[in-house]
Amino acid sequence: MATSVNPYLIFNGNCEEAFLFYKSVFGGEFPYIGKFKDMPADEHGGCAQVSDKDANRIMHVSLPIGDTILMGSDSNEQSGDVAFGGNFSVSINVESEGEGDRIFNGLSAGGTIYMPMGKTFWGAYFGMFKDKFGVSWMVNFDENQK
Repeated sequence: MATSVNPYLIFNGNCEEAFLFYKSVFGGEFPYIGKFKDMPADEHGGCAQVSDKDANRIMHVSLPIGDTILMGSDSNEQSGDVAFGGNFSVSINVESEGEGDRIFNGLSAGGTIYMPMGKTFWGAYFGMFKDKFGVSWMVNFDENQK
């Protein structure tokens, strides 16, 4: 799998509704849809406690559309509500942990790191940050990719 770039949309509680709508237009299936209540509390980057308000919000969903994967999640109490226009990230999928570290370290220089690169409970090596220009990024290496 070559490096790919995908849009990642953040919603304030209506991510599932939005993605069901997108699916009705584009077709296809969700390879993954998970809620915050499904997230283990003790994993790197995980929330220690998930509030009742956040439990049924979407932690992550993906919808393949051609060669692109539209991804999304809901905000939560920890991240706070998002302002539309600032509710997206550029998601970079890389071919190795080393490439992930290189891209993460390069793009995050002078920015704000929200989640350092690390192994996750969903089988990825992943990190998130906002670059020095205010653009939000996610870097992901799927350890189980074929």
